[in-house]
Amino acid sequence: MKKKDIEFLDVVALRGPNIWTYRPVLEAWVDIGELEDYPSNVIPGFYERLTAWLPSLIEHRCSPGVRGGFLQRLREGTWPGHILEHVTLELQNLAGLPGGFGKARETSTRGVYKVVVRAWHETVTRAALDTARDLVMAAIEDRPFDVDTAVASLRRLVDRHCLGPSTACIVDAADDRDIPYIRLFEGNLVQFGYGARQRRIWTAETDRTSAIAEGISRDKDLTKSILETCGVPVPEGERVDSAAQAWEIAQQIGLPVVVKPYDGNHGRGVFTNLASREEVEAAYAVAVDEGSGVIVERFVPGNEHRLLVVGGRLVAAAAGEPAWVVGDGQGSVRELIESQINTDPRRGRSEDHPLNPVRLDSAARLEIARQGLEADSVPAAGQRVLVQRSGNVAFDVTDRVHPDTAELVSLAARAVGLDIAGVDLVAEDIARPLAEQRGAIVEVNAGPGLLMHLKPADGQPRPVGRAIVDHLFPAGDDGRIPVVGVTGTNGKTVVARLVARLLHLSGKQTGLACSDGLYLGRQWVQKGDGANWATGRRVLMNRNVEAAVIENDSAVILGQGLAYDRCQVGVVTNIDEGDHLGDFDIHEADRLFNIFRTQVDVVLPGGAAVLNARDPRVVEMAELCDGDVLFFAIDPALPVMREHRRQGRRAVFVRDGQIMLARGADEERLAAIDAVPLTHGGRVDFQTENVLAAVAAAWALDLPVAVIRAGIETFQIDHAEAPWQFTVFQRGDVTAVVDDVHNAAGLRALAAAVPRFPARRRVAVYAAGADRRDVDLVEQGRLLGELFDRVVLYDDATVTSRRPPGQARALLRQGLNESSRAPQVIDEPDHGRAIDQALFAAAPEDFILLQTDEAASGPTMEQVRRWTQI
Repeated sequence: MKKKDIEFLDVVALRGPNIWTYRPVLEAWVDIGELEDYPSNVIPGFYERLTAWLPSLIEHRCSPGVRGGFLQRLREGTWPGHILEHVTLELQNLAGLPGGFGKARETSTRGVYKVVVRAWHETVTRAALDTARDLVMAAIEDRPFDVDTAVASLRRLVDRHCLGPSTACIVDAADDRDIPYIRLFEGNLVQFGYGARQRRIWTAETDRTSAIAEGISRDKDLTKSILETCGVPVPEGERVDSAAQAWEIAQQIGLPVVVKPYDGNHGRGVFTNLASREEVEAAYAVAVDEGSGVIVERFVPGNEHRLLVVGGRLVAAAAGEPAWVVGDGQGSVRELIESQINTDPRRGRSEDHPLNPVRLDSAARLEIARQGLEADSVPAAGQRVLVQRSGNVAFDVTDRVHPDTAELVSLAARAVGLDIAGVDLVAEDIARPLAEQRGAIVEVNAGPGLLMHLKPADGQPRPVGRAIVDHLFPAGDDGRIPVVGVTGTNGKTVVARLVARLLHLSGKQTGLACSDGLYLGRQWVQKGDGANWATGRRVLMNRNVEAAVIENDSAVILGQGLAYDRCQVGVVTNIDEGDHLGDFDIHEADRLFNIFRTQVDVVLPGGAAVLNARDPRVVEMAELCDGDVLFFAIDPALPVMREHRRQGRRAVFVRDGQIMLARGADEERLAAIDAVPLTHGGRVDFQTENVLAAVAAAWALDLPVAVIRAGIETFQIDHAEAPWQFTVFQRGDVTAVVDDVHNAAGLRALAAAVPRFPARRRVAVYAAGADRRDVDLVEQGRLLGELFDRVVLYDDATVTSRRPPGQARALLRQGLNESSRAPQVIDEPDHGRAIDQALFAAAPEDFILLQTDEAASGPTMEQVRRWTQI
C-alpha cells in the first residue's frame, strides 16, 4: 500500500563522468507514493514553511532561468522529487559546499523518480539527501524541523571528510587547468595527472618536497646555521637545557630576547621581548613542554610576517598585527578581550575565519603582567593594554615586499631545500630591506598553511593554489598519459585488448582494465571482470603506466561512472540492438545513445573519437566530439564514409581484401585482411570491425604504421590474447568455436560468420547469462533456431540471476520453438556436461558453437583443449 511519503529505493554513486554530467553525482531512486497526486501548490502552507526554513532557495534559478525561478515552480506546483533535489543542493551549500548540478527525472514507474545531485563527497551528500528528505516531509506534514542543527551536523561532516582549504585551492587550480586529480584517501593526499606523469601533494607539501629538507626545517638551530652560512640574516641565538642557562645566554645575546620551543609549531610556547630574568625563566618553563628543547635568541623588533615561496619565487606575503584592548574603567582585561577583540566577525575557530580568537594563554598573561595587570584587572578608561604581541598573521602585504627581501626568502627556501616553504620573518617595515632595520628570518617551514593568503583579514586574496599547480606542471603540461576508453554493445573487450597490445608494441608500459581482468604490460595482474570504475582507477594510479586502455559497458556508465575525467581516444564499437535493456530503467535501444555518447563527450579537444560508420546511431555522436573523428567500416562506399573523406578527414576500411588508412583522398595500405588471424581470413565480419576499430584508435594515437601492422598480424586468438572471441579449434573434420556471445546483436553477427564455415550439422551450447528481458531471451532463442540444428541449453552459474532455476532456459526454448526451423533442443543445466555432450557426440563435419560463461571463459577453453588432445 503506497502512502504519502518519500522513500529511497536505491542510491547509486556515480564517481566519474556519467549520463548526467562530467562530475561525480549521487543518483537517488525515490518513490513518492501517493504524493504523486499532491504537487506543492495543493499542500496547505507548504510553500511558506519551506521558504521560511530555507530563504536562500530564492537564489535557485531552476528552469525559468531567473533568480527565484525555483520558488516560482513551487508556487505553480512541482513534485517532491524535484523539491528534494533543490533542498539537498541548498543544504550542501549552507554546509559550506557549492550547490552544484542537480536533476530530477520521472522513471517509467509512476511515482518513482531519479533525483541526481552533485556529490562533492559521497558521505556528505548521502547525509544531505537524508536530511533533505526529512525536511521536505516535515514541511509537507506541518511538523517542526530544526534547520540550524541539521546544517551544523552537515558542516561537521564537511569538516571531517572534505578537503581542507589549502588542499582544495590547489585542486581547484588544477581543475581550472584541466589537470585531472584523484583523492587517494580520506586525508589531504591528492594525485594530479595519471600514471607515469602524475604528481602528488599532501596539503602544501609535494612529491618534490625532500624528507631531508623537511627534517632540516623542523630543526630550528640547524636551519639558522644553514641560513647564516648562506648570508641570510637570522637572530643570534642558542639552544639551552635549563632555565639558568636560558638566562645566561640571554645576557650574552643582550636583552630583550625571545624564548621558544626548539621544534614547536603554530606559535605555541613562543615568548617575545623578554627583558628580565623572571620573564626568561617563566617562559622557559612553558616552552620546554612544547617541544624537545628550547632556544633563546635575539628579539627582533617589528611585526611577524609569513612569506610563501613556491618553486623559488615569492608568491604571497602576510603580516601580523598586535592585539590591543582599551580600558573603559569598568571591564576587566578578560572581559575587554571578549568584547573588543573576539567579537570581530573575522575571528573564529572555523576555516572561514582568517583570525583566531585571542586566548589568555601564558604568553598573553606575561604580556599583561609586564604592564602591571592581571586577567581580572580593570584598566583605567582610555588605557591601552597590549594583549598579544605576535600572531594574527593574516593581513596581505604581498605588493609591499621589498625586492631584496623577496630574494632573501627565496634563498632561504633553497638553502633548506624546500620547493614550497613558509618563511617567517620579523621586520618593522616589510617595504624596506631587512638590513636597514635589523630584520631577520626566524623560521622556514615545510607544508605551510595557505589560508592566510586565501582569505586574508584585510587585503587581496592571492592565487597560491595556482602557483603550486604551475610549479608542478609548467605551461603545456597537463599530467595526462594517453587514455583510450572503449564502449559499445559488442566487441569492446577484443578492441581494448588489441589497442593495449599495439600500445605495448610501441614501447609504452600499458595498463588495461577490461572484462577479462587487469593487465600491466603482458602481466595478468587481476583475473575476473576488470571493466569497472575501481579497476580503471587502479590503472590510472599506477606510476609505471605510460598509457591506459579502459573498457566500459553500459552498466559501468549508468551505475559507476567513467574512471577518467577525459580521454585521448574514445571508441564506440556499435549500438545495434543494445544489450541489458531493462536495467536502470533503460527499455529502448534508442536510449542507449545517451549512455554510449558519454564516451564521446569526454574526448579531449586534442583527441579523437573512433566511431562505427555502419551504425547510424553511432554516426550521430560525431557532432558531439570536442576533438577529431575517425570512422571505421568494412564498406568504404557508405555515404557517411564518403562525406567524411570528402572533408579531408580520416577513415579506416577494407578494399579488395586490404585494410586501408585514408585521410581525405589519400590512401595507404596497412595489411591484407587474411593476414590478420583474428578475422579468420576475413570470414568473421564482426572481428574485422573490431580490428578496424583498434587500428583507427592506434592511428589516432599516432602509433607508427609498421607497429600497427605488426600488432594486428601477430595478435593471437587462441591463448593469451582473446581466447573467448570466435576462437576456432579443429579435431579431424569437426570444427569447434568458442565465443562469448550473449545477446541478439551478437547472434546476428554470428549468423553472418557461421555459414562461411561449411558443415553438415550445426550445434550450439548456449545459456542466458546475466538477467535480460523476457523478450530479449525469446529473440535469442529464435535466432539460435534459425542458425543451428541442435541446441543444448545450460545455466550460467558464474552470474547471479533474479529468475528461478530453469526459467531462462524456458524462454530460450520458447524462442527456439518459434523459429522457422525445428532444431533439436536438449536441456543440460551443467555447463561442463553440456560441452562434453556436444563435443563427444559430434558427428563428422559438425560445426559446434560453445558459448563461454559470461563471467569466466577459462574453463570452457581448457575443456575444449583437452578434447582436441584426445
